[in-house]
Amino acid sequence: MLKFSQDRQRYIQWLYQGRKRFGVSVLNYTVTCNHVHLLVKNDCSENNIPALMQLVSGRVGQEYNQRKGRKGAFWEDRYHATAIESGPHLTRCLTYIDLNMVRAGVVKHPAEWPHGGYQEVYGTRRRNTVLDLDALLDALELSSVSQLREVYRDWIDEALLTEDGLREEHWTRSIAVGSSDFIRQTQAALGARGKPRDIFQCGEAFVLREAEENYGPDFVPKNRPIAPEKG
Repeated sequence: MLKFSQDRQRYIQWLYQGRKRFGVSVLNYTVTCNHVHLLVKNDCSENNIPALMQLVSGRVGQEYNQRKGRKGAFWEDRYHATAIESGPHLTRCLTYIDLNMVRAGVVKHPAEWPHGGYQEVYGTRRRNTVLDLDALLDALELSSVSQLREVYRDWIDEALLTEDGLREEHWTRSIAVGSSDFIRQTQAALGARGKPRDIFQCGEAFVLREAEENYGPDFVPKNRPIAPEKG
């Protein structure tokens, strides 16, 4: 139901309002024709990400239903959150989000899709900007927007050359993505909730996720489980 540009734009406008209200920094986003990718950082002592998602998703659904005279749920399901480690994993996640509509065959370059963070990085989109560029610079350990634009362009160019066009499920269906140490720390922080989760390796990244049988046949079969270290 996000196939209409005005609904994608309304999502961005409510995201703009929500990130100000709840103190959540948006590092990147893409609003596609049927789903949304958000990369966010909570800047408060309390976790305000669920409140942000409830506001944005609720208002977009209400406005659509009112305009179309329909009833019922707008969204198929609630959002799924994945923790991403800073460093190369964060960089890869940024570019993965930007290339979403390229993988879908809608555009050839993220600069051509108006409903994403790429245009904000380069100043193409100026009204109701959503990205917190200061927070993004801090997360990437960069010193200026000009430096960000320079390295970002290189990341995108490299990704366009190496992207195989396949979805990487670990960004959207895992509990956490990062180094082995980051994943084990996340698992420990979850306490009893983390014990049933499995640790897998996907290329250079490690992921924490539900047992493989819960993900269906579309999960990349080359992912292999990592046995817990014995201490």
